[in-house]
Amino acid sequence: MKCLIIDDEPAAREIIESFIDDAPELSLAGICTDALEARKWMENNSADLMFVDINMPKLSGLSFIKTLKDPPPIILTTAYSEHALDGFDLGVVDYLLKPFSFERFLQAVDKARSQVALAPNGSGQSITVKADGKLFRIAITDILYAEAQGDYIRLHTSEKNITFYNTLSRFIKESPSIDLIRVHRSYIVNLQAIDFVEGNMIRIGNDTISIGSSYRDDFMSRYKG
Repeated sequence: MKCLIIDDEPAAREIIESFIDDAPELSLAGICTDALEARKWMENNSADLMFVDINMPKLSGLSFIKTLKDPPPIILTTAYSEHALDGFDLGVVDYLLKPFSFERFLQAVDKARSQVALAPNGSGQSITVKADGKLFRIAITDILYAEAQGDYIRLHTSEKNITFYNTLSRFIKESPSIDLIRVHRSYIVNLQAIDFVEGNMIRIGNDTISIGSSYRDDFMSRYKG
């Protein structure tokens, strides 16, 4: 994820920059000393994640966020906790109270990664997932099933398997397709990819997936059409 730092304090900028350098999933895209400079930077550049200080001259971090039409995930950084609620009302990912540790920094980054891990394209016929620093656009029709693996999802498709940071609950909520359905606490399947159902087992290609008891009624209703 390419990161933009927006902070008027040199020491704060240096700390965030060093944390970004130490996080293998992050890279530094730019550094701005105030919100007006950031607006100019964004005219010709882009970032996957922004670290925005609240108290800055000319234009505060909160006011800056209000001017953005389609911003990437934003993590607020400030020494004043009273602005936290205002930040969350604007849809920020997290709020880092200075001084913050590297561990707390990574927790905020993980929240941002889960937010951008799954994004539908304009037509709703494919999704884009971020894995291993790459973007993969996958047609819904190519998805076979998704499998939970701890804090990650392993997406099985007709061509390849991709593992990325997300949860099944978020995946199914944000998916643009009605054909993807939860059948087990650890599995989501594409209804169109099912070869057959036998008892409590779903067969997709050479793979067999169990139907959880709490999901069976909804699944069978959807599968039978």
